[in-house]
Amino acid sequence: MGSSAYLDQIRDRVLVFDGATGTWLQRQDLTADDFGGPELEGCNEVLVDTRPDLIARMHREYLEAGADAIETNSFGSLRATLGEYGLGDRARELNEQAARIARQAADEAATPDRPRFVAGAMGPGTRFASLGQVRYAELRDQFAEQAAGLLEGGVDLLLLETQFDLLGAKAAINGARRAMQEVGREVPIQVQVTIELTGRMLPGTEIGAALIALDAMRPDVIGINCATGPEEMGEHVRHLSQHARTPISVLPNAGLPSIVDGKMHYDLTAEDFTAYLTRFVREFGVRVVGGCCGTTPEHIAAIAATLSAA
Repeated sequence: MGSSAYLDQIRDRVLVFDGATGTWLQRQDLTADDFGGPELEGCNEVLVDTRPDLIARMHREYLEAGADAIETNSFGSLRATLGEYGLGDRARELNEQAARIARQAADEAATPDRPRFVAGAMGPGTRFASLGQVRYAELRDQFAEQAAGLLEGGVDLLLLETQFDLLGAKAAINGARRAMQEVGREVPIQVQVTIELTGRMLPGTEIGAALIALDAMRPDVIGINCATGPEEMGEHVRHLSQHARTPISVLPNAGLPSIVDGKMHYDLTAEDFTAYLTRFVREFGVRVVGGCCGTTPEHIAAIAATLSAA
């Protein structure tokens, strides 16, 4: 493991990440105007340009809840994904802006004895490299472009999350390293796969094979996020705890989704969610916890309070 303030902190204590961006934004009753027009509605990533005040407020709420690290609003800011809204050429700029907003919020919340970190969020994109939907080199170069913007905006680490395809994860890691060379800034890489209810990644990879493949690429932290709640992640986390050579991160959804009154609903309360994550920390030595879909500042406040009291 390399050295950085982020990795040093993980060695000393368990770090808490923020919760879901999409869930928080859905509570804000946004209209097409917030996104810059009907043709951009639903593109959460453009909000760093059209509503930076809103994104800053989201970061502040998670920091006030007790998050040690916040994720940039850049999950879908790959050139190809933004291209679906005609924003592909703005990829680097939007990533840098996302990082600057988060950086300012984190710096304002930091104290000498409690740093706050910014994770550059890099989602998997929407196309499978393993199925030939996108060429590996093209995907790698798009991740490099995204990572360069995030690095220039001041992130402390790059978070390659919700990776559903190992070839895509490889493209993300190698793209991130190219960007670090280009920008001249080295930061840790945290890579998280997503395991479906089947117990496997989308192409059928189980956690053991995923860990072997990822370990060979030497990321600094390996983990799991999204797809399911913490209950369904238990055995995968156990495997990581027994075999991973890196610190482990776990950012589950707030349980499994259901439709209630026409809206997506996740059933785990903040207390239930916290009970699972606390067990992962105590029994499996997990070093980074946080929330994915359906989690809110209330979920993060509960886990942060429980861990700080431990």
